[in-house]
Amino acid sequence: MKKLNVTILLLLAFAVVLGACGKRNDESQGAASPSVSPSAPASASAPAANASLLDTIKANGTIRIGTEGTYAPFTFHDKDGKLTGFDVEIAEEVAKRLGVKAEFIETKWDGMFAGLDAKRFDAVANEVSIRDDRKEKYDFSNPYIVSKAVLIVHQDNNDIKKLADLKGKKAGQSLTSNLTDIAKANGAEIVQTEGFNQAIELLLSKRIDATVNDGLSFLDFKKQQPNAPIKIVDETSDASESGFLFNKGNPELVDAVNKALDAIKEDGTYLRISEKYFGADVSK
Repeated sequence: MKKLNVTILLLLAFAVVLGACGKRNDESQGAASPSVSPSAPASASAPAANASLLDTIKANGTIRIGTEGTYAPFTFHDKDGKLTGFDVEIAEEVAKRLGVKAEFIETKWDGMFAGLDAKRFDAVANEVSIRDDRKEKYDFSNPYIVSKAVLIVHQDNNDIKKLADLKGKKAGQSLTSNLTDIAKANGAEIVQTEGFNQAIELLLSKRIDATVNDGLSFLDFKKQQPNAPIKIVDETSDASESGFLFNKGNPELVDAVNKALDAIKEDGTYLRISEKYFGADVSK
């Protein structure tokens, strides 16, 4: 009788183990092969492997824009600390026409191109002059601003009256700017700065003799600080054109940005922004 009871208990235990194993196998198969509808849509934030940068931007809903944030009136922080400026507002309007939002990544000018190379951002909006040497490596949008370079000195300086007088003088410049090339071409000794504001600070304190800088930036500065003791003594004969900067190989994005620029010019948005910062149409 005892042997019979033991046998029955062993059979019952074996049956329980078989049932549990069967259940685990069913669950395991269910986890490994979930039921998915063949018509389920793909994630909007997961574009195909061969998607263009424009496709990726639209899928993510954001275009990353590299900008300085220290270069008034193009890109700077207002009294409340908000990033604003002509280039910032133009970029925001372009993003709106693309159906996405602009995410600004602030970067010092001398690191701007390296940041684009590393794909930290999708484009640069920072009054980047369209130059042949840059076009060898990068793509540009159509121009959206035209300006002249000016030679700025302290009010007390009567030795520097034209660009040629820069020979042997200290000029405060951002190292990779086309404005620096103008100063170098005229024999200036370059003192590295991080942008317009620092160059003006050095000039006001007479630690440099001059700076070759953007004429529109100077006009904006004098509007804000009319009594600042600095003056323009010369300017270049040719105006420079600036555009959005892109890594090569993204023609769809460049074309979309150009169409967006055309749209904001046609509907009056560009003129409104331009007059807000400069009192004129700076696209011509």
